[in-house]
Amino acid sequence: MKVTVITVCRNSEETLPDTLRSVAEQSLPGVEHIVVDGASTDATAEVVRRHGDHVAKFVSEPDHGIYDAMNKGLCLATGDLVAFLNADDRYADAGVLERVARAVHDEGLDAIFGDAAFFRVPDRHSVVRRYRSDRFSPRRLAWGWMPAHPALFMRRKIFQRVGLFHTDYRIAGDFEFVARAFKDGTLRYRHLPEILVMMRLGGVSTAGWRSTLLLNREVLRACRENGIPTNLMKVLSKYPMKLCEYFLL
Repeated sequence: MKVTVITVCRNSEETLPDTLRSVAEQSLPGVEHIVVDGASTDATAEVVRRHGDHVAKFVSEPDHGIYDAMNKGLCLATGDLVAFLNADDRYADAGVLERVARAVHDEGLDAIFGDAAFFRVPDRHSVVRRYRSDRFSPRRLAWGWMPAHPALFMRRKIFQRVGLFHTDYRIAGDFEFVARAFKDGTLRYRHLPEILVMMRLGGVSTAGWRSTLLLNREVLRACRENGIPTNLMKVLSKYPMKLCEYFLL
């Protein structure tokens, strides 16, 4: 089974080497790594040239936001299984893609997802929060739950059937896609009870109260557009459980 990993970035010269190395070190042969750069003004392109011998495709041009960049990567992907790894994240170990691909193939799955661990720079081993994807199920979309996106792997045919990311979302386009793909409950999926991805604190969806407000507005919009009945109180009710992720590692 061929796996495509898509990394979108802009001005990521400091963190991208770790991400590139993480994919290059995977034990699964034939991984297709696609890097889509939004016309960086720093040394990101040089980083790819120096550390990206394994990179199959590299695009550097202006885009219309992160979901436009993700769509560019999807249009270039040829793998059976597709994942997105952010330019400041890395896989937890060198066997992640091999374990994921084996499970999807052996069990005939459409999607598989695991957990993600947030760490505080510079100590990459100091985990401060574990994003527990096992809380997700299609019936919990109305509460705003989704798997950790960098730890979500889906067959490319799902994107071909359901469509690309909606580029008019700023921060919750990944949730909207998950809602679109999972809402009818027909996808065959399961959760791997392990940490698959290590993430630096400070991503766009965890960047303060303004981002949280925008995220929740877009989650409500995504549910409405996909015919999922919900309300603000439902969506906000998940936060006490998310707070527990900082203490139950």
